[in-house]
Order: sequence, then structure tokens, then C-alpha cells
Amino acid sequence: MTHSTPTKTELAPLFDPVRIGAFEAPNRIFMAPLTRSRSDAKVNTQTGLHALYYAQRAGAGLIVSEATQISQQGQGYAWTPGIFTDEQVESWKPVTDAVHNAGGRIFCQLWHVGAVSHPVFQPDGKQPVSSSAWTPEGEAFVGDRHPDGPQVPFQEARALTTDEICQVLDDYHHAARCAAAAGFDGVELHAANGYLIDQFMRSGVNKRDDDYGGSLENRLRLLGGAIEAVTAELPADRVGVRLTPIGGAGGSADEKPEETYPAAAKLLAGRGLAYLHVVRATDHGGADGEKNEGDQILHDMRAAFDGPFIANGNISPELGATWIADGHADAIAFGRMFLANPDLPERIAQDGPYNEDNPDTYYGGGMEGYTDYPALEKVDDPLPC
Repeated sequence: MTHSTPTKTELAPLFDPVRIGAFEAPNRIFMAPLTRSRSDAKVNTQTGLHALYYAQRAGAGLIVSEATQISQQGQGYAWTPGIFTDEQVESWKPVTDAVHNAGGRIFCQLWHVGAVSHPVFQPDGKQPVSSSAWTPEGEAFVGDRHPDGPQVPFQEARALTTDEICQVLDDYHHAARCAAAAGFDGVELHAANGYLIDQFMRSGVNKRDDDYGGSLENRLRLLGGAIEAVTAELPADRVGVRLTPIGGAGGSADEKPEETYPAAAKLLAGRGLAYLHVVRATDHGGADGEKNEGDQILHDMRAAFDGPFIANGNISPELGATWIADGHADAIAFGRMFLANPDLPERIAQDGPYNEDNPDTYYGGGMEGYTDYPALEKVDDPLPC
């Protein structure tokens, strides 16, 4: 028999079951997608280490997998997984099996980085692609793929043609099919963090003058098309979407996020989707987290969407419980807390203690800083006298 500590009253909302699309989550403590860059470098497959990592965290109400590219064109970081080849599908099966055997649920996050890439990842060394010609700020993490080191400056991306956009939508459809074959419970469309779909949505990047640019309606067209492509393969109640109004990779921005992102949420409403997952502005995402910049946008998006709403972004358990109690969210996605605390729901239930995460082991490497974070020590009850 083990000791257990009753959940603190103010944290109790995190432990209520919640209906998320096709299934009921036993709690509202979700695991956010976390890129860890530990996949096979040559074929972007998963390993047994990934199965252990995710199974350790199966106590989450829902796990959203690390971002997973839908095509070779969609890759932008070293050692990230794919979900578009038979070999990649087979490598994910032990991961989803391990999560299910541990009683968990897992969605695959479908990812195309767009311009936030480098020719070393692109087919035949070509330019990365985006909504328009654009060079992201900062450096690409290329690992051992470039002679100048693991990080090199981004290069200019070129604009996709309309025919190429159709191919990208086909890639989303194919990736959704592959995710189902790999045993995932559903998929999350990664339309956030300044990656490809966001590069179409954001006025600071999208300078097109065709049906995919100019007006807000046109800039949202790729988002709508990607949802249609994915839901042509999977039931809508097994599809979620992630959006980020402020911040993200490459320094992109929208001139009026308070208009663009509630409009995106409204576009997604009425489709029977599993959820909408929205990231607050944080220092980690390139915005001013101290001022809670953009929280009102999240509240407006919540009002515009008609399904379950997941909030993410430097949200403490206490704040998350308050957001749920106040109706601002139905669940909270925790990132770095889940990275360092595989048994996070149990720790929240007794108000800690929490392991500290180690940024030096976020990306690349093996089990250190990945599967070796300890769970709470189990202490047997003393025998009665």
C-alpha cells in the first residue's frame, strides 16, 4: 500500500474527466508537443527509447506527440520524426502500443515547418518554401548535416505555387492516413508557432496576391484546406488544431492578431473537431510573458470556437485550474513540466515536489534528460502495531 495525498481543493478542476472528441480523458492535464530531436538521423524513425519516454507520461489526459513532419519538405530541425513513409509508420507502432498499454491516449502532431528549414533537409537541396519569399530570423538547427556546425543562418524561402499547395494538402491527407496506421488515437494539425500554415495566416509573411493571400479570408484558406484534407481521412472528432496568436519560430508576426486568430477559431467551429489548442504568448515563444500579452485573444478564440479548448504556455497548475474553473479552458497542456516530471498528474495531485528540467538535454542525445527523470518515490505504509 502506498501513501497518497488528497488533491488540493484549488487544483481539483484539473482532475475532472473531460470529453475530447471521440474519447473521454480521465483528467485535464495534457502533455504538450515537445520536440526532443532524438529520432534516427537518416530515416527520421522512432526507437524503443521513444516508446519508454511516452509510456512514462501516459498518465496525461492526452499526449500530443512531438511535432512530426508530413513530408521531407516539411522538415526543419535535426533528428525529428516523420510520418510519411512505411518505415516511419512501423517505428511509431511500438510507441503508440506502449502508451495504450499504460492506459494513455496519444495524438500525432502533423508538421510542416515551411520557411523555418534549410536546404540540407530539403529534397535535392532545394530552397525551403513558404507563403511568400521570406527569410526567417535566427539560425536553423541542422545538427551534423552542415560543415559550419549545428546551427547555421536561415536562407530565403520561396513562395509555393498553387499547384504545390495542392501537393502540400495531399501530404497532410497522406500523413493523417499514416498516423492512423501507426496506431495514434487522432492527429493535431500544427498550424502554430510561425510554421507553414501560420506563414500563410500572418500578414507579416504572406504577401501573395492570389487566392491564398491579401484578405484575411484568403490568408486562412490553407488552414481550412488542411483541415479538409485531414478530415477526409479521419473523423473530425479525432482531429485537433494548434494555433499561436503571438510569438513563434523565425520572428514572424501578424499585424492584427486580435482579428486574425479569433477569425481562425471561427473558421474551425462547426466542424465537430476534437479540440482547439492555443498557446499563450510567453518568453519561450518570443513574446513578453511577464505582461500576459495576448490572453484576451485566447479568451476571444475560446468564445469563437464551439468545441473543447486547450490552453498552453507557461501556465502553472494553479493558474490552469483557475482557467478551467472560470471557463477559459477545458484542459491545460503542460510542456516543460511534463518533460521533467513523467508522473506530472500525480505530482500536481499532491502539490509537488517537481523535478527541475535541464535545458542542456532538451535536444539530441539519449536517455539523459529524456527517460531518466525520476518518478515520485513510493513509500509503503508502515505495518500496524
